[in-house]
Amino acid sequence: MYRIIDFERDKIDVPGEVIAIEYDPNRSARIALILYKDGEKRYIVAPNGLQVGDIIKSGPSADIKPGNTLQLKTIPTGTSIHNIELHRGKGGQLVRGAGAVAQLMAKEGNYALVRMPSTEIRRIHIECVATIGQVGNVEHQHIKLGKAGRKRYLGIRPTVRGSAMSPRAHPHGGGEGRCPIGMPGPKTPWGKPARGYRTRNNKRTDNMIVRRRKSGR
Repeated sequence: MYRIIDFERDKIDVPGEVIAIEYDPNRSARIALILYKDGEKRYIVAPNGLQVGDIIKSGPSADIKPGNTLQLKTIPTGTSIHNIELHRGKGGQLVRGAGAVAQLMAKEGNYALVRMPSTEIRRIHIECVATIGQVGNVEHQHIKLGKAGRKRYLGIRPTVRGSAMSPRAHPHGGGEGRCPIGMPGPKTPWGKPARGYRTRNNKRTDNMIVRRRKSGR
């Protein structure tokens, strides 16, 4: 069943107690079940270091500690943050995967400069909210599945190399024996560049990106 996560964190100045840290099959991070003082329960993305029994809070009166959510204008520069809003009131959209962390670099007028996990530096309005700390389950990227069967348990089916196919099934296919690709750059079965190419086409918000994640792209 899908766990509904509270990305908005809109229970302002209502303290909540962490009553459980749970596994969520829909995301790489762990989730924390919060029991608020008014009796409501909600799930949040569990930050690193959050434990059962801890008290968290949202709003301008919250302390700067993992799990608390504040507007960027009230967070000190240099603080590690996650679950960052892009548009005021829409809820956290950025930096939500296991082990992910961004850093609040500076504040310039109505905007804050935030360094993303990809090293991209982006302008975000200072009234957008973010949660303090790093997303938990930091060891996620180091997990070794160990056997093909475990990958099948995750619903991932075997992958066939393009060079082992026929030329009508894949751009890399055909030839006698093991052949080179024979074209500039590896391709997907549909002829697209396999190692990524620039897909961003949003000129409206280009001025919000101060430094791109890769130079020259």
